[in-house]
Amino acid sequence: MRKLPKFLEKYFWDVEFEKIILEKRMVYVLRRILEYGDEEAVAWMWKNFRKSEIKNALSNFRGYSQKSANFWALLLDLPREEVLCLKSPSSKEQKKIWPY
Repeated sequence: MRKLPKFLEKYFWDVEFEKIILEKRMVYVLRRILEYGDEEAVAWMWKNFRKSEIKNALSNFRGYSQKSANFWALLLDLPREEVLCLKSPSSKEQKKIWPY
């Protein structure tokens, strides 16, 4: 079981950093780095994860900022329509069904 390097601790302010096991929390770790990571964190990410794993973490989570999602989609050559948080919200369709 691999632990995260100490320099990543600042991205996990809301959990017990020492208890994060990379193999079990891979997507969680990637989400934090993709949204908040600096150059050192991103360099570590590229060394420790496959591009497909990074794309998966980006594609299947709505919690990224538009700026981060657009940046990573361009960098990873991922079409915008494949990035969940860049899709139009479904609430517009719901208004047609329930007008209140």
